[in-house]
Amino acid sequence: MTGYLKLLGAATVSGLLGLSVLPAKALTAQECSAKYQAAKSAGTLNGQKWNDFRKAQCGAAATAPEAAETPAPKTAAPSATSAGNAVFPSAVSSKYASESAGKGRRHTCLDQYKANKTTNSNGGLKWIMKGGGYYSECSKRLKGV
Repeated sequence: MTGYLKLLGAATVSGLLGLSVLPAKALTAQECSAKYQAAKSAGTLNGQKWNDFRKAQCGAAATAPEAAETPAPKTAAPSATSAGNAVFPSAVSSKYASESAGKGRRHTCLDQYKANKTTNSNGGLKWIMKGGGYYSECSKRLKGV
């Protein structure tokens, strides 16, 4: 078994090293076509046909212009979700007193979440969301954190 794992690890490392030496991004067909048309109109093709030009100027060794490679600036990440006007239970329901603390909180929060859905009182929160959904906020409040 350990021999297999060593072989698998060696294959993974060699594969990753092989990927790290890949050539730079080649020009897209559209970029290459624009470059060909510019060279054609400037008269600098020196008798090259499209396929010859494409292999020589647009292959993996040729890279796109710098302006095309600069990524667009990213917009600011949305801030953490606020509970807004969501309605939360004040204590774990007595109906779930026989369950563990975590299960009791979860079931109590779920009951309140379902009740809020009918009256649209979840404050725009989904049950589970990135950055903290209804369950996360409800559980924090019931724990007293």
